Amino acid sequence: CMRDAVSSAGVIDDLPHVAGKRGMDEMAWDHMDEGFFLLREDGVGVVKTVLASAENLQLSFKFEPGVEEVALTNSNGSKKEAPGIGNEDLKEMLESNKESLKLEAMKRIVGLIAKGKNASELFPAVVKNVASKNIELKKLVYVYLVRYAEEQQDLALLSISTFQRALKDPNQLIRASALRVLSSIRVPIIVPIMMLAIKEAATDLSPYVRKTAAHAIQKLYSLDPEQKEHLIEVIDKLLKDKSTLVAGSVVMAFEEVCPDRIDLIHKNYRKLCNLLVDVEEWGQVVIITMLTRYARTQFLSPWREVGCLGQDALFDENSEKAFYDSDVEKEKADSKPYMMDPDHRLLLRNTKPLLQSRNTAVVMAVAQLYWHLAPKQEVSIVTKSLVRLLRSHREVQYIVLQNIATMSIQRKGMFEPFLKSFYVRSTDATHIKTLKTYVKSQDKQFAATTIQAIGRCATNISEITDTCLNGLVLLLSNRDETVVAECVVVIKKLLQTQPSQHSDIIKHMAKLLDNITVPMARASILWLIGEYCERVPKIAPDVLRKVAKSFTSEEDIVKLQTLNLAAKLYLTNSKQTKLLTQYILNLGKYDQNYDIRDRTRFLRQLIVPNEKSGALSKYAKRILLASKPAPVLESAFKDRDRFQLGTLSHTLNAKASGYLELSDWPTVAPDQSVRNVEVMEPVKEWAPSLGKPKATKSDDKFYSDSGEEEEQEEEASESGSSGSSSSSSEEESSSGSGGRTSCRLCCLLFT
Repeated sequence: CMRDAVSSAGVIDDLPHVAGKRGMDEMAWDHMDEGFFLLREDGVGVVKTVLASAENLQLSFKFEPGVEEVALTNSNGSKKEAPGIGNEDLKEMLESNKESLKLEAMKRIVGLIAKGKNASELFPAVVKNVASKNIELKKLVYVYLVRYAEEQQDLALLSISTFQRALKDPNQLIRASALRVLSSIRVPIIVPIMMLAIKEAATDLSPYVRKTAAHAIQKLYSLDPEQKEHLIEVIDKLLKDKSTLVAGSVVMAFEEVCPDRIDLIHKNYRKLCNLLVDVEEWGQVVIITMLTRYARTQFLSPWREVGCLGQDALFDENSEKAFYDSDVEKEKADSKPYMMDPDHRLLLRNTKPLLQSRNTAVVMAVAQLYWHLAPKQEVSIVTKSLVRLLRSHREVQYIVLQNIATMSIQRKGMFEPFLKSFYVRSTDATHIKTLKTYVKSQDKQFAATTIQAIGRCATNISEITDTCLNGLVLLLSNRDETVVAECVVVIKKLLQTQPSQHSDIIKHMAKLLDNITVPMARASILWLIGEYCERVPKIAPDVLRKVAKSFTSEEDIVKLQTLNLAAKLYLTNSKQTKLLTQYILNLGKYDQNYDIRDRTRFLRQLIVPNEKSGALSKYAKRILLASKPAPVLESAFKDRDRFQLGTLSHTLNAKASGYLELSDWPTVAPDQSVRNVEVMEPVKEWAPSLGKPKATKSDDKFYSDSGEEEEQEEEASESGSSGSSSSSSEEESSSGSGGRTSCRLCCLLFT
């Protein structure tokens, strides 16, 4: 290869063409070939040696997973090993003498718990490390014990003494974790121990431990309700706590244990209102809900408006109309004008900033508070915040829209400035769309709900009734059968309000009977024709003839309306429909449905008199052709206002377990002084003073040689002499410097 390369480069062609020389060159090239061959063999040997060494090196350093890796692999289920291998490895790590292995094992175990894996088999091995001196390890052990202490009660009881010692630990996290584990052991025998631990934790210097004590109160109360009185004492003590970390937890304990003890809130009401902004979000929701119930029992109703005669009209929460009595008018004429309680205003003022919270539950809690407590003219401030929540997740949108629907029923134009926010988007789910608007949608349920909304608009707003009715008639030509059927049902209800003005619509709907197959829509058309058969005397018999042909294949609801139509036409136009009515009655007599058979027997005896017929047949026309009241199209959220907004009961439209109803406003203003808190006077005596110390009117003299001079200055100022001010300043400036210096030194010392 080397020779070919050299010759190709032209080196050999330049050599002299001498025979002897060429022979020597050939011998040289042969020696070079032998050298290259030997070098190649040596290189191959070296490469083989290197590869062998690398292979030996790879074998010697072959990865062997440690105990913790095997445990993690087996626990995650990525490799199918024999059952119990992962737990055994973790047990070995927990029983080892190295703190690092124990800590690593606990991290693995907590990770398994976080992923939903069952690690209860490791409880005996974990509980042995509860007395470890390693703080990090002890925290993880307590996290594990909180999860499984209720399941492994017998083993957890063996460590009660350790938990009690941990309650005295210098670390606040250890004290709180020990109390949390102790309250998680659901064994009645340790109730006295838990009660003692809660009382001690309630007086702990750490607010985190006091918060844990508030959480433990609820657990102990569910375990032994007989401890209620003792727990109320602890709650009363924790309610006086000034820490924002404790406020939400203790109010939650109050709601669980003694929600009717409003007297415990009196002295702490103003403090809770002032701390509300700084409390955690979960605590804010709990406190706002509790204060809503409290305000409904302690303040007068702010829903008073001055009438045209100068009398105060009290408006009911669930009604926009005020009902007056002669006695009530006399009482209100003598009553004083409404003045909002300062504490009532304090609650509204301190909750208003929370409308800007990032937490949707907090915003919803403030919105329901304003809805139930604020004056009518102030409720509208929550609209913008509620509309902002519509940009959140679907679940949040559903709850918020339900509450907005309830508000809109009571106050029609409350959300009118934000109508664009309620436009339906293509990405909205069906349950979100049904709470908004639109007809032309591929979602059939949504389209039907939209048409029902149009019907409600036509019923509630008389000015647009004709417009809505004409729009629904145009939709009758829609290709979607569901839309047409729903339009027929809604038009039927609307025509009952003004039947004399819309006979053409009835004729148009009669022509659609051949194309509509939805049973409810067909039944609605038959009912309309039967109810107003006198207005369409030529069309009604022909409709009955068409329906009689398909009577046996119709749905039950259509058959019932066919029988009604036949009976009404028999009474109004018996010449044309007598034989047809008898034919339909005979078909109904042998129908499979017993309701249809019963209806047939009843109508036959009512409209076809015979010897057995009683006096009822004389009133057949008055019974069948009596005028019916127009139906009221109401929203599905009409009756939800009886529940507090934002609650589970309001969402389900049914009273859920644990729901606390809002009480009515008191008729007489309760005593405001119950919320007054006594201020300790000694605190003011030791407060540091800023600037020059002022003279006090006291009989005692404290390091002051010029005390008499200061008293003389005050007397001189009271006498009102013109030169008293200048003389007093001169005396003050000329007073002994030693006395003034000593006073300042004393003030500095106390500061």
